[in-house]
Amino acid sequence: MTKYIGVLTAGGDSPGLNAALRGLGKSAIGYHNMSVIGFRDGFRGLVENRTLPLENATLSGILTLGGTILGTSRDKPDLMPVGSKVLDMTEVCVDNYRKHHLDVLVCIGGAGTLKNAYLLHKQGLNIVALPKTIDNDVWGTDVTFGFDTALGIATEAIDRLHSTAQAHHRIIIVEVMGHNTGWLALGAGVAGGADIILIPEIPYDINIVAEAAVRRWREGKRFSIIAVAEGAMSREDAAILQKAEERKKQAKKEEKEAAKAAIAELEAKHIGNTMRLAAELETMTGLESRVTILGHLQRGGTPSAADRLLATRLGTECTALIDKGVYGVLVAARGEGSKAIPLEQVAGKLKRVPLDHPWLESARRVGTCMGD
Repeated sequence: MTKYIGVLTAGGDSPGLNAALRGLGKSAIGYHNMSVIGFRDGFRGLVENRTLPLENATLSGILTLGGTILGTSRDKPDLMPVGSKVLDMTEVCVDNYRKHHLDVLVCIGGAGTLKNAYLLHKQGLNIVALPKTIDNDVWGTDVTFGFDTALGIATEAIDRLHSTAQAHHRIIIVEVMGHNTGWLALGAGVAGGADIILIPEIPYDINIVAEAAVRRWREGKRFSIIAVAEGAMSREDAAILQKAEERKKQAKKEEKEAAKAAIAELEAKHIGNTMRLAAELETMTGLESRVTILGHLQRGGTPSAADRLLATRLGTECTALIDKGVYGVLVAARGEGSKAIPLEQVAGKLKRVPLDHPWLESARRVGTCMGD
Protein backbone atom coordinates (compact mmCIF):
# COMPACT_ATOMS: atom_id res chain seq x y z
CA MET A 1 0.00 0.00 0.00
CA THR A 2 1.35 3.44 -0.97
CA LYS A 3 2.27 5.66 1.95
CA TYR A 4 1.59 9.38 1.83
CA ILE A 5 4.21 11.71 3.25
CA GLY A 6 3.80 15.38 4.10
CA VAL A 7 6.92 17.48 4.66
CA LEU A 8 7.64 21.03 5.80
CA THR A 9 10.72 23.12 6.54
CA ALA A 10 10.43 25.44 9.55
CA GLY A 11 12.51 27.92 11.51
CA GLY A 12 15.47 29.76 10.00
CA ASP A 13 16.62 28.83 6.52
CA SER A 14 19.75 26.72 6.37
CA PRO A 15 22.10 25.31 3.72
CA GLY A 16 21.19 21.70 2.97
CA LEU A 17 17.42 21.98 3.26
CA ASN A 18 16.89 21.38 -0.44
CA ALA A 19 19.36 18.50 -0.36
CA ALA A 20 17.31 16.94 2.45
CA LEU A 21 14.05 17.43 0.51
CA ARG A 22 15.66 15.87 -2.55
CA GLY A 23 17.05 12.89 -0.60
CA LEU A 24 13.75 12.30 1.14
CA GLY A 25 11.61 12.84 -1.95
CA LYS A 26 13.62 10.86 -4.48
CA SER A 27 14.09 7.88 -2.18
CA ALA A 28 10.41 7.94 -1.18
CA ILE A 29 9.19 8.07 -4.79
CA GLY A 30 11.75 5.94 -6.61
CA TYR A 31 12.83 3.44 -3.96
CA HIS A 32 9.82 3.02 -1.66
CA ASN A 33 6.96 3.87 -4.07
CA MET A 34 5.59 6.56 -1.74
CA SER A 35 3.85 9.85 -2.52
CA VAL A 36 5.18 13.17 -1.14
CA ILE A 37 3.53 16.56 -0.70
CA GLY A 38 5.22 19.65 0.71
CA PHE A 39 3.62 22.36 2.85
CA ARG A 40 4.79 25.88 2.08
CA ASP A 41 6.31 28.20 4.68
CA GLY A 42 6.54 25.83 7.61
CA PHE A 43 3.66 25.21 9.99
CA ARG A 44 1.81 28.23 8.56
CA GLY A 45 1.48 26.38 5.28
CA LEU A 46 0.07 23.37 7.13
CA VAL A 47 -2.50 25.62 8.83
CA GLU A 48 -3.42 27.42 5.58
CA ASN A 49 -3.27 24.20 3.55
CA ARG A 50 -0.83 25.61 0.98
CA THR A 51 0.94 22.74 -0.70
CA LEU A 52 3.48 21.82 -3.38
CA PRO A 53 3.54 18.25 -4.78
CA LEU A 54 7.10 16.96 -4.56
CA GLU A 55 7.70 14.94 -7.70
CA ASN A 56 10.89 13.98 -9.54
CA ALA A 57 10.66 17.07 -11.76
CA THR A 58 10.25 19.35 -8.73
CA LEU A 59 13.20 17.76 -6.95
CA SER A 60 15.53 17.84 -9.95
CA GLY A 61 18.36 20.38 -9.84
CA ILE A 62 17.88 21.52 -6.23
CA LEU A 63 20.78 19.66 -4.56
CA THR A 64 23.15 22.63 -4.75
CA LEU A 65 20.60 25.36 -4.01
CA GLY A 66 20.60 27.23 -0.72
CA GLY A 67 17.37 28.10 1.07
CA THR A 68 14.33 25.87 0.66
CA ILE A 69 11.96 25.45 -2.29
CA LEU A 70 9.12 25.10 0.23
CA GLY A 71 9.84 28.35 2.03
CA THR A 72 9.93 28.61 5.79
CA SER A 73 8.63 30.57 8.77
CA ARG A 74 8.97 30.62 12.54
CA ASP A 75 5.23 30.35 13.17
CA LYS A 76 4.12 27.87 15.83
CA PRO A 77 0.96 25.75 15.60
CA ASP A 78 -0.23 26.76 19.08
CA LEU A 79 0.78 30.45 18.83
CA MET A 80 -0.10 31.37 15.25
CA PRO A 81 -0.60 35.05 14.32
CA VAL A 82 -3.96 35.26 12.54
CA GLY A 83 -4.96 38.79 11.67
CA SER A 84 -4.56 40.87 14.82
CA LYS A 85 -4.78 37.83 17.11
CA VAL A 86 -2.52 34.97 18.17
CA LEU A 87 -4.46 31.70 18.08
CA ASP A 88 -3.94 28.03 18.84
CA MET A 89 -4.22 26.41 15.40
CA THR A 90 -3.16 22.92 16.47
CA GLU A 91 -6.54 21.40 15.61
CA VAL A 92 -6.37 22.94 12.13
CA CYS A 93 -2.97 21.28 11.63
CA VAL A 94 -4.47 17.95 12.63
CA ASP A 95 -7.48 18.43 10.35
CA ASN A 96 -5.32 19.27 7.31
CA TYR A 97 -3.06 16.30 8.02
CA ARG A 98 -6.12 14.08 7.88
CA LYS A 99 -7.63 15.81 4.83
CA HIS A 100 -4.56 14.79 2.86
CA HIS A 101 -4.78 11.23 4.27
CA LEU A 102 -1.15 11.47 5.37
CA ASP A 103 0.61 8.54 6.95
CA VAL A 104 3.34 10.78 8.36
CA LEU A 105 4.44 14.42 8.53
CA VAL A 106 8.19 15.07 8.25
CA CYS A 107 9.28 18.25 10.05
CA ILE A 108 12.71 19.58 9.09
CA GLY A 109 14.10 22.16 11.48
CA GLY A 110 16.01 23.06 14.61
CA ALA A 111 15.23 23.05 18.32
CA GLY A 112 12.06 25.15 18.01
CA THR A 113 10.70 23.00 15.20
CA LEU A 114 11.27 19.86 17.26
CA LYS A 115 9.12 21.29 20.08
CA ASN A 116 6.34 22.03 17.59
CA ALA A 117 6.74 18.59 16.00
CA TYR A 118 6.43 16.94 19.41
CA LEU A 119 3.29 18.99 20.09
CA LEU A 120 1.67 17.53 16.97
CA HIS A 121 2.96 14.06 17.83
CA LYS A 122 1.14 14.29 21.16
CA GLN A 123 -2.04 15.07 19.20
CA GLY A 124 -1.79 11.63 17.61
CA LEU A 125 -0.03 12.49 14.35
CA ASN A 126 2.78 10.32 12.99
CA ILE A 127 5.84 12.59 12.98
CA VAL A 128 9.46 12.15 11.89
CA ALA A 129 11.92 15.03 12.28
CA LEU A 130 15.23 15.90 10.61
CA PRO A 131 17.85 18.07 12.39
CA LYS A 132 18.59 21.31 10.51
CA THR A 133 20.28 24.44 11.85
CA ILE A 134 23.50 26.39 11.40
CA ASP A 135 23.64 26.61 15.21
CA ASN A 136 24.32 22.86 15.67
CA ASP A 137 22.33 22.99 18.91
CA VAL A 138 19.87 20.11 18.36
CA TRP A 139 20.19 17.67 21.23
CA GLY A 140 20.86 14.02 20.41
CA THR A 141 22.55 14.39 17.01
CA ASP A 142 26.28 14.58 16.38
CA VAL A 143 25.78 17.40 13.91
CA THR A 144 23.02 19.24 12.06
CA PHE A 145 23.04 19.96 8.35
CA GLY A 146 23.70 23.62 7.67
CA PHE A 147 26.39 23.85 10.33
CA ASP A 148 29.34 22.89 8.14
CA THR A 149 28.49 25.48 5.49
CA ALA A 150 28.00 28.26 8.04
CA LEU A 151 31.23 27.23 9.77
CA GLY A 152 33.11 27.57 6.49
CA ILE A 153 31.61 31.00 5.80
CA ALA A 154 32.44 32.30 9.30
CA THR A 155 35.97 30.90 9.11
CA GLU A 156 36.58 32.54 5.74
CA ALA A 157 35.34 35.86 7.15
CA ILE A 158 37.84 35.64 10.01
CA ASP A 159 40.59 34.73 7.54
CA ARG A 160 39.83 37.84 5.48
CA LEU A 161 39.64 40.14 8.49
CA HIS A 162 43.15 39.19 9.62
CA SER A 163 44.74 41.31 6.91
CA THR A 164 42.83 44.50 7.69
CA ALA A 165 43.29 44.01 11.44
CA GLN A 166 47.04 43.65 10.97
CA ALA A 167 47.32 46.57 8.54
CA HIS A 168 45.49 49.02 10.82
CA HIS A 169 46.66 47.57 14.18
CA ARG A 170 43.07 47.12 15.30
CA ILE A 171 40.94 44.91 17.48
CA ILE A 172 38.48 43.31 15.08
CA ILE A 173 35.41 41.75 16.66
CA VAL A 174 33.50 39.26 14.51
CA GLU A 175 29.97 38.47 15.71
CA VAL A 176 28.94 34.95 14.70
CA MET A 177 25.45 33.46 14.88
CA GLY A 178 24.59 30.54 17.13
CA HIS A 179 21.65 31.76 19.23
CA ASN A 180 22.36 30.64 22.81
CA THR A 181 25.15 28.16 22.02
CA GLY A 182 28.75 28.65 20.98
CA TRP A 183 29.41 25.90 18.45
CA LEU A 184 29.70 28.20 15.45
CA ALA A 185 31.82 30.88 17.14
CA LEU A 186 34.08 28.29 18.77
CA GLY A 187 34.59 26.26 15.59
CA ALA A 188 35.19 29.29 13.37
CA GLY A 189 37.37 30.91 16.01
CA VAL A 190 39.64 27.88 16.30
CA ALA A 191 39.74 27.24 12.54
CA GLY A 192 40.30 30.92 11.76
CA GLY A 193 42.93 31.49 14.41
CA ALA A 194 40.98 34.00 16.51
CA ASP A 195 42.97 35.29 19.48
CA ILE A 196 39.93 35.58 21.75
CA ILE A 197 36.72 33.54 21.56
CA LEU A 198 33.61 34.40 23.58
CA ILE A 199 30.72 31.91 23.78
CA PRO A 200 27.50 31.72 25.85
CA GLU A 201 28.69 28.66 27.78
CA ILE A 202 31.57 30.65 29.30
CA PRO A 203 30.48 34.09 30.58
CA TYR A 204 33.37 36.47 30.03
CA ASP A 205 35.18 38.97 32.23
CA ILE A 206 35.71 42.16 30.21
CA ASN A 207 38.90 42.86 32.15
CA ILE A 208 40.42 39.53 31.11
CA VAL A 209 39.47 40.17 27.47
CA ALA A 210 41.06 43.63 27.57
CA GLU A 211 44.20 42.28 29.25
CA ALA A 212 44.58 39.63 26.53
CA ALA A 213 44.43 42.27 23.78
CA VAL A 214 46.92 44.55 25.56
CA ARG A 215 49.28 41.64 26.22
CA ARG A 216 49.35 40.82 22.51
CA TRP A 217 50.21 44.45 21.76
CA ARG A 218 53.07 44.44 24.23
CA GLU A 219 54.39 41.24 22.67
CA GLY A 220 54.58 43.01 19.32
CA LYS A 221 51.36 41.51 17.92
CA ARG A 222 49.67 44.75 16.94
CA PHE A 223 46.18 43.38 16.35
CA SER A 224 43.62 41.00 17.87
CA ILE A 225 40.78 39.03 16.34
CA ILE A 226 37.83 38.32 18.65
CA ALA A 227 35.18 35.78 17.59
CA VAL A 228 32.07 36.39 19.67
CA ALA A 229 28.86 34.37 19.60
CA GLU A 230 25.69 36.47 19.40
CA GLY A 231 24.55 34.96 22.72
CA ALA A 232 27.82 35.53 24.61
CA MET A 233 27.39 37.42 27.89
CA SER A 234 29.53 39.07 30.51
CA ARG A 235 29.67 37.43 33.92
CA GLU A 236 27.54 40.23 35.36
CA ASP A 237 24.75 39.91 32.77
CA ALA A 238 24.84 36.10 32.95
CA ALA A 239 24.42 36.23 36.74
CA ILE A 240 21.46 38.60 36.45
CA LEU A 241 19.81 36.38 33.81
CA GLN A 242 20.38 33.24 35.89
CA LYS A 243 18.71 34.83 38.93
CA ALA A 244 15.76 35.94 36.80
CA GLU A 245 15.34 32.42 35.41
CA GLU A 246 15.52 30.94 38.91
CA ARG A 247 12.83 33.39 40.07
CA LYS A 248 10.69 32.32 37.13
CA LYS A 249 10.99 28.64 38.11
CA GLN A 250 10.12 29.35 41.74
CA ALA A 251 7.43 31.96 41.03
CA LYS A 252 3.79 31.26 41.75
CA LYS A 253 1.37 31.24 38.85
CA GLU A 254 0.41 34.91 39.21
CA GLU A 255 4.08 35.96 39.43
CA LYS A 256 5.32 34.03 36.38
CA GLU A 257 4.29 36.72 33.87
CA ALA A 258 6.31 39.33 35.75
CA ALA A 259 9.30 36.97 35.80
CA LYS A 260 8.94 36.33 32.06
CA ALA A 261 8.79 40.08 31.42
CA ALA A 262 11.99 40.58 33.41
CA ILE A 263 13.79 37.93 31.32
CA ALA A 264 12.47 39.47 28.10
CA GLU A 265 13.80 42.86 29.22
CA LEU A 266 17.25 41.37 29.87
CA GLU A 267 17.25 39.68 26.46
CA ALA A 268 16.24 42.94 24.78
CA LYS A 269 19.06 44.71 26.58
CA HIS A 270 21.49 42.14 25.16
CA ILE A 271 20.74 43.27 21.59
CA GLY A 272 23.71 45.35 20.48
CA ASN A 273 25.98 43.75 23.08
CA THR A 274 28.80 43.27 20.56
CA MET A 275 28.84 46.99 19.73
CA ARG A 276 28.99 47.84 23.44
CA LEU A 277 31.79 45.31 23.90
CA ALA A 278 33.82 47.03 21.16
CA ALA A 279 33.32 50.47 22.72
CA GLU A 280 34.32 49.20 26.17
CA LEU A 281 37.45 47.50 24.84
CA GLU A 282 38.49 50.60 22.94
CA THR A 283 38.18 52.67 26.12
CA MET A 284 39.96 50.12 28.30
CA THR A 285 42.84 49.33 25.92
CA GLY A 286 43.27 52.51 23.94
CA LEU A 287 43.25 50.35 20.79
CA GLU A 288 40.98 51.07 17.85
CA SER A 289 38.15 48.53 17.67
CA ARG A 290 35.89 47.59 14.77
CA VAL A 291 32.91 45.23 14.56
CA THR A 292 31.84 42.92 11.74
CA ILE A 293 28.45 41.25 12.22
CA LEU A 294 28.12 38.34 9.81
CA GLY A 295 24.39 37.88 10.39
CA HIS A 296 22.38 36.08 7.73
CA LEU A 297 25.37 35.91 5.41
CA GLN A 298 26.15 32.67 7.24
CA ARG A 299 22.87 31.09 6.12
CA GLY A 300 23.17 31.75 2.41
CA GLY A 301 24.72 30.28 -0.68
CA THR A 302 25.56 26.83 -1.91
CA PRO A 303 25.69 24.14 0.80
CA SER A 304 29.04 22.48 1.38
CA ALA A 305 29.73 18.93 0.23
CA ALA A 306 29.57 17.74 3.84
CA ASP A 307 26.12 19.28 4.34
CA ARG A 308 24.82 17.84 1.06
CA LEU A 309 26.05 14.40 2.08
CA LEU A 310 24.58 14.64 5.58
CA ALA A 311 21.22 16.00 4.41
CA THR A 312 20.94 13.34 1.69
CA ARG A 313 21.94 10.59 4.11
CA LEU A 314 19.41 11.63 6.78
CA GLY A 315 16.70 12.30 4.19
CA THR A 316 16.98 8.81 2.72
CA GLU A 317 17.18 7.22 6.17
CA CYS A 318 13.98 9.09 7.05
CA THR A 319 12.08 7.26 4.30
CA ALA A 320 13.58 3.95 5.40
CA LEU A 321 12.17 4.53 8.89
CA ILE A 322 8.79 5.53 7.47
CA ASP A 323 8.75 2.35 5.40
CA LYS A 324 9.24 0.40 8.64
CA GLY A 325 6.50 2.36 10.41
CA VAL A 326 8.87 4.07 12.85
CA TYR A 327 7.32 7.38 13.94
CA GLY A 328 7.65 9.94 16.72
CA VAL A 329 11.41 10.18 16.27
CA LEU A 330 14.28 12.47 15.29
CA VAL A 331 16.61 11.00 12.65
CA ALA A 332 19.90 11.85 14.36
CA ALA A 333 23.38 11.63 12.86
CA ARG A 334 25.63 9.20 14.71
CA GLY A 335 29.08 8.79 13.20
CA GLU A 336 28.59 7.71 9.59
CA GLY A 337 25.24 6.21 10.49
CA SER A 338 22.06 7.43 12.14
CA LYS A 339 19.85 6.73 15.10
CA ALA A 340 16.12 7.20 15.64
CA ILE A 341 15.65 9.08 18.93
CA PRO A 342 12.16 9.55 20.46
CA LEU A 343 10.98 13.16 20.11
CA GLU A 344 10.10 13.27 23.80
CA GLN A 345 13.81 12.90 24.59
CA VAL A 346 14.93 15.82 22.40
CA ALA A 347 12.09 18.37 22.44
CA GLY A 348 12.89 21.38 24.59
CA LYS A 349 16.58 20.51 24.97
CA LEU A 350 19.61 22.36 23.60
CA LYS A 351 22.99 20.82 22.85
CA ARG A 352 25.45 23.24 24.42
CA VAL A 353 29.24 23.18 24.17
CA PRO A 354 30.53 20.96 27.04
CA LEU A 355 33.24 22.68 29.06
CA ASP A 356 35.54 19.73 28.45
CA HIS A 357 34.95 19.59 24.69
CA PRO A 358 38.08 18.88 22.60
CA TRP A 359 37.62 22.10 20.60
CA LEU A 360 37.79 24.08 23.82
CA GLU A 361 40.80 22.16 25.04
CA SER A 362 42.62 22.78 21.76
CA ALA A 363 41.77 26.49 21.84
CA ARG A 364 43.24 26.87 25.31
CA ARG A 365 46.35 24.88 24.43
CA VAL A 366 47.23 27.21 21.55
CA GLY A 367 46.82 30.21 23.83
CA THR A 368 43.36 31.39 22.86
CA CYS A 369 41.69 33.56 25.52
CA MET A 370 38.17 32.38 26.33
CA GLY A 371 37.35 35.41 28.49
CA ASP A 372 37.57 33.49 31.76
